[in-house]
Amino acid sequence: MALMAVAFPLAPGQSETWHAWMDELVTTRRADFVASRRAAGVRERTFLQATPMGELVVVTLEGDDPLASFAKMVTADDEFTRWFVAKASQAHGVDLSQPMTEALSTLILDSEG
Repeated sequence: MALMAVAFPLAPGQSETWHAWMDELVTTRRADFVASRRAAGVRERTFLQATPMGELVVVTLEGDDPLASFAKMVTADDEFTRWFVAKASQAHGVDLSQPMTEALSTLILDSEG
């Protein structure tokens, strides 16, 4: 399994929005979230990290090809994906549906390798 990590700062003033979004993902939208990630062939974990500069969201994707899975899960044409991408845009100020022009993450240091 391959692992990819991505970090997104919360847009100014969007902490409550992000927390409400996460509440939906772990409750009323949980089944849709799980189905979306399974369809993309990836396991997603989301971490919230408080920093002196504000809150930072760290997302890990684990699967055979996390980069391809990421593209698949943010470009699917279904109601859940459109909702998810809109929430990401609001909370982080990023349009996930647009192609990434650079690698999302680069492994620099690994204590096991």
